[in-house]
Amino acid sequence: MNYFSSHFTLGILGGGQLGKMMLYETRKWDIRTSVLDPSAEAPCRIAADYFEQGDLMDFNTVYNFGKKVDLLTFEIESVNVDALEKLESEGTKVYPSAATLRNIQDKGVQKQFYKEQKIPTSPFKNFEDKYQLNEAIVRKELHFPFVWKSCTGGYDGKGVSIIKDAEDIIPLPEGACIAEKLIPFKNELAVIVARNPSGEVKTYPVVEMEFHPEANQVEYVICPARIAESVANKAREVAKKVSEAFEHVGLLAVEMFQTEDDEILVNEVAPRPHNSGHYSIEASYTNQFEQHIRAILNLPLGNTDSKVGGIMVNLVGAENHNGPVLYKNIDEILKMEGVTPHIYGKKETRPFRKMGHVTIVNKDITEARKIAEAVKKTIEVISRN
Repeated sequence: MNYFSSHFTLGILGGGQLGKMMLYETRKWDIRTSVLDPSAEAPCRIAADYFEQGDLMDFNTVYNFGKKVDLLTFEIESVNVDALEKLESEGTKVYPSAATLRNIQDKGVQKQFYKEQKIPTSPFKNFEDKYQLNEAIVRKELHFPFVWKSCTGGYDGKGVSIIKDAEDIIPLPEGACIAEKLIPFKNELAVIVARNPSGEVKTYPVVEMEFHPEANQVEYVICPARIAESVANKAREVAKKVSEAFEHVGLLAVEMFQTEDDEILVNEVAPRPHNSGHYSIEASYTNQFEQHIRAILNLPLGNTDSKVGGIMVNLVGAENHNGPVLYKNIDEILKMEGVTPHIYGKKETRPFRKMGHVTIVNKDITEARKIAEAVKKTIEVISRN
């Protein structure tokens, strides 16, 4: 199949920053694209060949959009899977597949899948609602503290809470959820796995994630992770096992915990390019977005090694700022060594909303970490109001 400078059309469900960064690669290779997103202001709008505004959870909207493209992928998990299944049954290629997405979309289903596939994960219980969760506490089947996760709709720190006492349960939303055992861990790690339909598989180096204490959002992604080689090898092997179990095609980001005794437990996965792989745009031989395109089009996978050490800093909206966005001191960070900002093109900021990221590359990861801290202290994402 000739994808380049041809009438072949790649459809992308979701027009956010991940889609926008994917479009850099389709532009580089002159691959025609169509994007569907609910927002008229979606970051993808400026770079897609064809943009359609519509509800990603609506069966007819997704199905009709899918009929107009040759191959369909997505940059967000909240899409109508029934429509994807119907498209597949009628011969449209969907990667990752509807079956893969069905096992991942609901966190309760995802955790159950790990248990069935004998993939190491923290102990958990599924609950239909908050009432059932409270009953389990009363019957002493569940003990504080534990981690509460909403089964659907969680992202960027939303839909996850550490529950220390009964008071913490009151503000939780209704709906299906899981309670996970709170595991003491040394590090939060992630591995991105790429797989194409021919069965070629490659893993990226292990990254380490440092989290913001209040927002429960990744603040820094560090590659390579500052861990022993034996732990890194184990993490990559576990990630490969997870990829095989899901039989995914495209990219799969596997988030994990490194426990106090150096065991690896799978936390959750995302079947798409991921925040933990943004460093790869500047630091890797093949960035994650190009790799996703290579994988879904069944092209040979690229080299996943890093050319240089990389750290990614998320740019998120400052607290108490809502409205039209202003990036303060961006010229100051541009003076710093090895610094590249990426602005996603979202016009409105709000507290902790992901508005962009900055990559810092340096042969010395300790030096890169210092510069990353300086970037974090310097740039501000505020509102013009």
